[in-house]
Amino acid sequence: MTQLANLRKSYERAELSEDASRADPLKQFQQWLNEAMTAQVPEPNAMTLATVGSNLRPSTRVVLIKGLDARGIVWYTNYESQKGLELAGNPYAALQFHWVELERVVRIEGVVEKVSVAESEAYFHSRPLDSRIGAWASPQSQVISGRGVLVANAARYGAQFLLQPPRPPHWGGYRLKPDTWQFWQGRKSRLHDRLKYSLQPNQDKGEPLWIRERLAP
Repeated sequence: MTQLANLRKSYERAELSEDASRADPLKQFQQWLNEAMTAQVPEPNAMTLATVGSNLRPSTRVVLIKGLDARGIVWYTNYESQKGLELAGNPYAALQFHWVELERVVRIEGVVEKVSVAESEAYFHSRPLDSRIGAWASPQSQVISGRGVLVANAARYGAQFLLQPPRPPHWGGYRLKPDTWQFWQGRKSRLHDRLKYSLQPNQDKGEPLWIRERLAP
């Protein structure tokens, strides 16, 4: 424990100022995501997804972003998994990206909805064959007796569907529609930069406005 307590890192790679940041958080995120991909950080598309179950206990797992536009952030999974069941009961969730090498964190909160059937179909059929078979083979989050169950299921569905497995009805996409973004850039002496964007109603009854504020780190 002494060694853990003594771990330290000085963050000195970059800064995040109000003047240099984008007024639209989506554009700021796209910029940082592009920079993470250009820097070839490991799995820049990996994000932690946090949901809350009916027992009010939060749970997290890592998923991969598969789409991004003005409507929100998209990933795909098993609707009958723990996260799927929790989202069915409570559609609010949070996402977090941590690009260690760039000393950056992005946090996103909002409501989650399923993407359209057409979107799920299109993405499913773009996946490698073994991934499509895997979507049938794995009863995600359920207790199984051993790995042999997965192997047997994969063999069975592979023989059944051959090269054309259809999309399972229990598998598809989710879209988180952000109402809050936070951008964190590590700085020296633990005086980090932290900008928060909150979606606020437009008093003129037009499109909602993003309000940007600096938070103490």
